[in-house]
Amino acid sequence: MSVEGSKACVKRGVAWSGLFALALTLSACAALDPGGRRAELPAVPTAAPRTTGGDTPQASEHKRLVALFGGEYRFSAAEIYLNGILVRLAQSSETPSEAYRVTILNTPLVNAFALPSGNLYLTRGLLALANDSSEIAAVMAHEIAHVTARHASARAELEKNAAVISKAASLIQGTQKSNEVKNSGRLSLASFSRQQELEADQIGVRAIARTGYDPYGAARFLTSLGRASSLRASLFGQKGSDEQPDILATHPSTPERVRQAVAAARQLGAPGLGLGARDEYFNAIDGMDFGDDPSEGFVRGRRFIHPKLGFTFSAPEGFVLENSAQALLGIANGGAQAVRLDSVNVSSAQDLSTYLASGWMEGLDANSIRTISLNGIPAAIGTAKGGDWQFRVAVIRYSGDVYRLIFATRNLTAAMDARFMEAIESFRKIESEEAMRTRPLRLKIVSAAAGDTPAVLARRMAVPEQQVEQFLLLNGLEAGTALRPDERYKIVVE
Repeated sequence: MSVEGSKACVKRGVAWSGLFALALTLSACAALDPGGRRAELPAVPTAAPRTTGGDTPQASEHKRLVALFGGEYRFSAAEIYLNGILVRLAQSSETPSEAYRVTILNTPLVNAFALPSGNLYLTRGLLALANDSSEIAAVMAHEIAHVTARHASARAELEKNAAVISKAASLIQGTQKSNEVKNSGRLSLASFSRQQELEADQIGVRAIARTGYDPYGAARFLTSLGRASSLRASLFGQKGSDEQPDILATHPSTPERVRQAVAAARQLGAPGLGLGARDEYFNAIDGMDFGDDPSEGFVRGRRFIHPKLGFTFSAPEGFVLENSAQALLGIANGGAQAVRLDSVNVSSAQDLSTYLASGWMEGLDANSIRTISLNGIPAAIGTAKGGDWQFRVAVIRYSGDVYRLIFATRNLTAAMDARFMEAIESFRKIESEEAMRTRPLRLKIVSAAAGDTPAVLARRMAVPEQQVEQFLLLNGLEAGTALRPDERYKIVVE
């Protein structure tokens, strides 16, 4: 949940009769601290000037898109390094006269996309997943290929630059009108067709090979994307499928894309001949924020802490939580239960019971409404029914804001309701000392010692679940892989 001044900036005025749709709006979260060697990086000019000034349509689109994804993330080592790669790619592209500019977006979502203007966007979640320069070069070359092949222009006339922005908004906001986005999980953010994705992959592989990078980097990164999607599905108790929307990334990895990327690379040479530049890439991302933006609060297991807004809340046991700029979201039992915490503007003159009954929550049982105190904080609670779902709802007035805490289940038994009420009652104020102890997660590059195994390094990871699996994914390693002494690896720390 992000902060707008002193207020949480979240989706307003939504009718919640179909709350289970929230399970499809979750964004990816994780995190990592500086350490290890940091080499001097040469000053490299950007491939194109920033397009954030003036009143041009391109500048407006850039600003809107950046705002939708948490703003621009500034990390000088990564910015310099990415621009160096972009300069090399642009010079060897099929249209070397085109100007390009890369922007890092401040979100843990794994995503990359481009506007026809030549603006490329990579999220810090994607940077954390990549493991060497050739993989990042492959992602950027893929996006450049969409621009040079004029894929956006090949779409329907109505799907121009504004369509990219609107689909980004649907992805982030998760509105009830986002079925089109939910059903296009295998397409890029710009809704490029399947054939266009494959074409961009092929162009990108050739481009990084011309630039001297390992052409197999594309297949490695696509493989990591697929593994990330599967791990995320397992964390949420859901079976992953290539036929279902990949919530983690709008550039999904499919076996077909991996196979074709490998085939394209084989036409250009044997594995290991191109530049990987793993150490140089690790130097560029060492110490980068990972996971939740500190201004949006932190998920720690099933607990949510928002130091800036000054409160905390714990979901029932078995819930997996993810934070986004719009809301805190979570599911349990593979989606059989769900939870959403957000905030809404409510006049201080309107009491909470009146707001709860004001119609924003369809199917509300007016007879269930009552006022309570949560650790000295005023609140109103009630129950509702909509379709196949039943809800326990609380609205809480805290520090000038009203927060909505909504639980959904197929069958609201007395035992289930008691669990939800216990979670609601965990909402409390945190003192400044506790807020200061809550630190963001960062990427830390560490060197393996003799005898270190994935399990040993995974125990140093500040992630609550499946530490070994997340360590392996983060480092592009398969299960059973032996670590090499003095080899550098990524971990997540506070």
